[in-house]
Amino acid sequence: MPHAIFWNLQTNSIPRVVIIGGGFAGMNAAKLLGGLPVQVTLVDRRNFHLFQPLLYQVASGGLSPGDIAAPLRDILSRFPNVRTLMAEVTGFDPANGRILLHDQSDLLYDTLILAAGAENFYFGNPQWQQFAPGLKTIEDATEIRSRILSAFEKAELETDPEVRRSWLRFVVVGAGPTGVELAGAIGEIARDTLRHDFRAIRPAEAQILLLEGAKHTLPQFKEDLSDKAERALIKLGVRVRTGVMVTTIDAAGVSLITDAGSAERIEARTVIWAAGVRASGLGKKLADAVGAETDRGGRIKVSGDLSIPGHPEIFVLGDLAWFEKDGAALPGLCPVAMQQGWYAARVIKLRLQGKAVPPFHYVNKGIMATIGRASAVADLGFIRFGGVFAWLAWLFIHLMYLVGFRSRFVVAIQWGFQYLTFNRGARLITGKDEPS
Repeated sequence: MPHAIFWNLQTNSIPRVVIIGGGFAGMNAAKLLGGLPVQVTLVDRRNFHLFQPLLYQVASGGLSPGDIAAPLRDILSRFPNVRTLMAEVTGFDPANGRILLHDQSDLLYDTLILAAGAENFYFGNPQWQQFAPGLKTIEDATEIRSRILSAFEKAELETDPEVRRSWLRFVVVGAGPTGVELAGAIGEIARDTLRHDFRAIRPAEAQILLLEGAKHTLPQFKEDLSDKAERALIKLGVRVRTGVMVTTIDAAGVSLITDAGSAERIEARTVIWAAGVRASGLGKKLADAVGAETDRGGRIKVSGDLSIPGHPEIFVLGDLAWFEKDGAALPGLCPVAMQQGWYAARVIKLRLQGKAVPPFHYVNKGIMATIGRASAVADLGFIRFGGVFAWLAWLFIHLMYLVGFRSRFVVAIQWGFQYLTFNRGARLITGKDEPS
C-alpha cells in the first residue's frame, strides 16, 4: 500500500484526495471536502456537471443543453482547497498512489474517489449504436433531438406512402424511466408541438412504439403504477409492447422476437436506445489494477464504507459501485450517488479526526417518472400515487436538485411557457444530417 492506511498524520504534508468524475457523487463529495484540511483535485473529461435526469428534455427540444449543465469550476470556485482538471484518466497505479492521464502526466493521491458514472450498453451488439443512440451525454441528447425532428422533415418531403410511414414511426427500446419519458415526449411533440407546422403530413399520425422485454413498463415500479403509466402513454398515442426482445437494429428498423417465440419486423427510420447501461470502462481498469471483484455490469463490489476490500484508501461511488442492501444492489439513481458522495466526504473527515466510521446507510427517498403533460408516477415507499400531483412533485424535486439559482429559474420559466403554449423552444436540428 502506498501510504499508511490513508495518509501519515504525523507528517506536515496535506492529504491529497483525487476525485474522478464530476457527476452527482463526485461533485457532492468535492463540495463537502471544501474547507477541510485536504488538497482536493476533481478530474473529469468534461468541464461541466450534467443533470442527467433532464437529458430527455434536451432530446425532445424542451430545454437547451445550458439549462441542465453548469461549469464545474464555477460550482467549486468558492473552495480554495479544491481544484478542477479537465483531463481523461487512462490508468491506475495503486501501488504508488498514482493516476495516469491521457497526456502521459500523472496525479498522486492519498485517497482516491472513483465516481465516473455509466455508459450505454447494447448487450454485446455495439454496432447498434450508430442506428439507435442512447441517452447519456449532451451529444446524445442533441443527436436524438435532430433525429426526431429530421424524421418529420423527411416525411414532409417523401412521396412514397410506405417510406413516409417509416419516417413517422418512432421506436424506443426499453421502458424504464428514460424510455417512458422519451416516448411520452415524442407523443407530445407529434400531437401538440408540431400540429400546425407541416402541410403534406399530419404529425399526429406518427406511430410511437415503446418496446420492453419485461412484462410491464417501468419494471422498477409496482404493477399498479406501471399500469397507470401505460394508460397515460396510450393517451399520448404511444403503443406499448412488453415481453418482446430486440434481435437486430439497422438503418431501416428493428427486428424482434416475442415471448411466444414469433419473429417480427418493424420498419422505422428513428430508433432510440433506452434499454441498458453499464459501468464506465474505468471501473474495469481499476478493478484489474487492485484485483477487485465486479458484477456482470462492471460495477465494483465495495465494503460497508464504500471502499474496495483491501484498499481502504480507494472509494467507488454511484453507478460504478455494487453496494448491497436487503440482498440487492442499490440502483443507479442520482439520490444514491448524492448520498454516497456525502458519505465518502464524511468518512474522510472522520478519519482525519481519528474517529470511527459507521457503515453507509442509504435512505430511500423513492422513485419517480414523468410521462407527459400533467402526468407522472411516484413511489415514495410510504405512499404510491400518479397523475397531476405526482407530476407537480416531480417538477419540484427536479428543480431543487438542479445546480444553481439561474438554472432553476430558467427551467421553471421554460416549463411554464411549454405548459401554457404546448411549444418547445429548442427545436433545433444540429450536427451532421443523417442520410435518407
